[in-house]
Amino acid sequence: MKKGIHPTYYPDAVVVCACGNTFTVGSTVKMIRTDVCSACHPFFTGEQRIVDTAGQVQRFMQRLQAAEAHAKRRKKKKRKVLLEIVEEEEQAQTSGEKSSEA
Repeated sequence: MKKGIHPTYYPDAVVVCACGNTFTVGSTVKMIRTDVCSACHPFFTGEQRIVDTAGQVQRFMQRLQAAEAHAKRRKKKKRKVLLEIVEEEEQAQTSGEKSSEA
């Protein structure tokens, strides 16, 4: 190995997880902070939970609710337009019947 080009290797680097679990590994950084480790990751624990570090799940749920509300509004508006068309046709028929009677 060439001298002076490689980073310092720390054989006792500490990894600290958000769940509180800590362990040591070899790394070029003295301390590593992580959000998920093998002690709390759903794959290793068999637990069904959503790991949400940046509010992504909440944002997705908000977008989903907004899309559902928008679809309901469109459906309501479409129904209203269809009812107006039916009413106009009925009025046209009734006015056509009146003119044919006269």
